[in-house]
Amino acid sequence: MAHVLIMPRQGNTVESCIIVDWKVNEGDSVTEETTVCLVETDKAAYEVPAGAIGIVLKILHPAGDDVPVLEPIAVIGAAGENWQALLDNSSHRDTETQSIANEVSETGNTSAPPPSHSLRASVPPCETESNKVSPRARKLVEKEALPTDMVPGTGPGGRVIERDVLAALENRPPLTAAAKAAGSMAVPAAGSGLGGRITTADLTSAISSPQSPSSGFQPPLPASTSIEIKGIRKIIADRMHKSLAETAQFTLNSSAPVSRLQELRARMKTSENDNFAKITVNDLILFAVSRVLPRFSYMNAHKVGDTVTTFGQVHLGLAVDTPRGLMVPVIRNANLLSLTQISSEAKRLAAACQNGSAKPDELSGSTFTVTNLGSLGITSFTPVLNIPEVAILGVCNIELKPDPQIGFSLTINHQVVDGAPAARFLKALGEAIADIDLLLITG
Repeated sequence: MAHVLIMPRQGNTVESCIIVDWKVNEGDSVTEETTVCLVETDKAAYEVPAGAIGIVLKILHPAGDDVPVLEPIAVIGAAGENWQALLDNSSHRDTETQSIANEVSETGNTSAPPPSHSLRASVPPCETESNKVSPRARKLVEKEALPTDMVPGTGPGGRVIERDVLAALENRPPLTAAAKAAGSMAVPAAGSGLGGRITTADLTSAISSPQSPSSGFQPPLPASTSIEIKGIRKIIADRMHKSLAETAQFTLNSSAPVSRLQELRARMKTSENDNFAKITVNDLILFAVSRVLPRFSYMNAHKVGDTVTTFGQVHLGLAVDTPRGLMVPVIRNANLLSLTQISSEAKRLAAACQNGSAKPDELSGSTFTVTNLGSLGITSFTPVLNIPEVAILGVCNIELKPDPQIGFSLTINHQVVDGAPAARFLKALGEAIADIDLLLITG
């Protein structure tokens, strides 16, 4: 019997994963351990094994799809086995089949052929000039003011279908709302509006100019490039928007003297013990945060709905910049770890994020996050809350003064934490940094 491969759950907080790439094609033979696809969340990338021996009968979602966890993504079984019998066609029909069904149903034929059949057989043999554009495609060209005679059709008999219009729009500069309202007409290769948009003035110029293109579209000038926000970048964007939309974010800025911290760091660099020699300024700050935070439990908390939960242990989130985007691994029970243990764990987690080997459990459950832009020369910024946390600390650069100071930017959820309590935490952290050598002895 065929095996339905579902999108695995990558941690308790993950609701969906993006299929980055399929490593197999339909018809390929696989074993239980064969990697069939690579998926990613906002946290990390993972390989998905086939889980069964057989043939890849059907791939239900193309690369790039954001698929909810536990939803079918492929069917594996014996050659010739009826994979459709295992699925609810109304809920799990693959994207290609659904697209064909939509196009065919608009012609009046209510039953779409199987994907292996030719679509040409389902189209009425007699077509007129008016029905050489499918209803879905016609609706789109009218919305985008696109001349249909400039769109080559790839459907049966040269019929213009929706994908043809979408392909043409990719090669046409964007239009302003007023230009679209002017109706379908040829447009110049680039416009004078914001971001190269075509304005009504550009349309007028294109009509009157003998040099204006009479057929086809020219690609936009290299100076203007549009890139669709998708994949991991889209997930991060959605999370940031949700954070700002659901919380009352308020940022406080302060600084602390770091002369003793710099002296301590310099001595450690010359140590014969590699664990001490590799300790960074950021490691010392993480240690200080882990020791100060338990005294201010309202900062080490989550807000979910109308409930605030404070935590006795400090699970410290560490913002890491990776080629895939921002990731936040978690140093568990940081308040119980020594300086060298925090330093070692921070480096291990950062490396795992960089090479894509971080595990789901290592990327969730933080109670307070630290993000450091100091190495980039940033003097202050506004960190965005890693919800449901109620606070996040931004670490800034060290200003070279007679008494060097390191900057801190603390963002809080003002729904939970008021300004004065947050300021008291910052003050205590500054004092701990100023006397970091004493904190190491007592902490």
